[in-house]
Amino acid sequence: MSMSLRSFFSRLLSSHSNGHRSDNGLSSDDVERQETYSSHPRQQRQWRRYIVQFFIALVLLLSAIWLVMALWYHFGLSSPITWLAVITIVGLLSAMFAVHYLPQLFEKKPFKHKTVNDTVSQASPANPSNSRTSNKKSTRFRWLTGLYAAVWVAGLGWFFSIEPKQERDWMAEVDRQVSYERDATNPDLITLTHVRNFDWHTDKDATERWETRTVDLSKLSGVDVTNSYWMGPLIAHTLVSFRFENDRPLAFSFEIRKEEHESFSALAGFFRRYELSLIAAEERDIIYTRSNARGEQVYLFPISHLQQHEVRALFDSYLTAADELNAKPAWYNTLLSNCTNIIFYMARIVSGERLPWDYRIWVSGWLPNYLYDVGMLDANPNKDGQRWSMDTWYERTHINPKVRGFNHQLSTESGTHSRDFSQQIRRDIPIPPLADSQALAEAEAKSAAQAAN
Repeated sequence: MSMSLRSFFSRLLSSHSNGHRSDNGLSSDDVERQETYSSHPRQQRQWRRYIVQFFIALVLLLSAIWLVMALWYHFGLSSPITWLAVITIVGLLSAMFAVHYLPQLFEKKPFKHKTVNDTVSQASPANPSNSRTSNKKSTRFRWLTGLYAAVWVAGLGWFFSIEPKQERDWMAEVDRQVSYERDATNPDLITLTHVRNFDWHTDKDATERWETRTVDLSKLSGVDVTNSYWMGPLIAHTLVSFRFENDRPLAFSFEIRKEEHESFSALAGFFRRYELSLIAAEERDIIYTRSNARGEQVYLFPISHLQQHEVRALFDSYLTAADELNAKPAWYNTLLSNCTNIIFYMARIVSGERLPWDYRIWVSGWLPNYLYDVGMLDANPNKDGQRWSMDTWYERTHINPKVRGFNHQLSTESGTHSRDFSQQIRRDIPIPPLADSQALAEAEAKSAAQAAN
């Protein structure tokens, strides 16, 4: 009897122990640990898939927004083309989301740890319905993706097929573009046609005047950069003025070529909305209209440590740009082809590594700070040991107080009146001479950069 009881309990304990072991001889704890370890790589793959899907969805959304905005700026909000495109794009994206992403959002336990048996069960041929459903979903999603890609590529092709034009109903201030001729006997003499010299009464009303002016490149004496702030400290319009010995400066400005009753939008400038224009003008016109007529905050910075051949090369680059724009119009781009970075591209051709690449090239309001840091805006302009900080430069070069109340009406000869304005905006600003040699220019610029930093 006792023997049988011992056998009974022995069998009982043995069966209990075996119940905690798997078929392969592992205990339940071992199996659980094995499943936990095996689930980690699977969980990591799952999170990577979610991240990839997120970026795919983001790219799809941004591409759709870009195409819709391009259509909006070209056809208008009320155009049937715009609305048809919006309905098509939104419909395709909604269908793609519904097919691919929506079922995942309604999964009961999306983060549930799956065991090996669960995975095998789902992939087993014994459950073919899941496989068929998955294949159908994948096929529909591929078709929708292909259709959206076709629509977007067609939109992209349309966008890059938009050609700029020379002939539109332009606003008076950009109706003409500068052209020029070189003297056949003296190539230093340049005769410019369509030099703007308007009398501005208000920011929109002006007496039109387009003039012809001859300049002598052998008399070039320096370059000034003017920044006009019209929308906070980060965004400014940049102009370049060339100084001449015994003559008034001449200003150049890359501007959007607006049509009548058209206003500027920085956002629209990304979508081939405005043509690019090059204006040559008297400073009493192109600076006065900003400082006085429009009430923008305007600053003039004389560029230091340049040789005359560099100044001349920069002037010639403007002439080349005039030739190119007169031969073939070009688009303005808020980021890539604006009033500031075009100047930088041309100046870099002239000065090379003296003007290193910098993010401030695309933040036009910080261009003076960039010039200061690279030594092109002298930290010791008076050569008296009194260092000028950037704040000092901004204080001394502020044009608005100097020309407040300036009589813009031509009561005297045009050139004399323009010269008076140019002299007035440079009051209390040290005008640097041209450098005698390349080595001296580079050394002084390096010294100024070190002093600035």
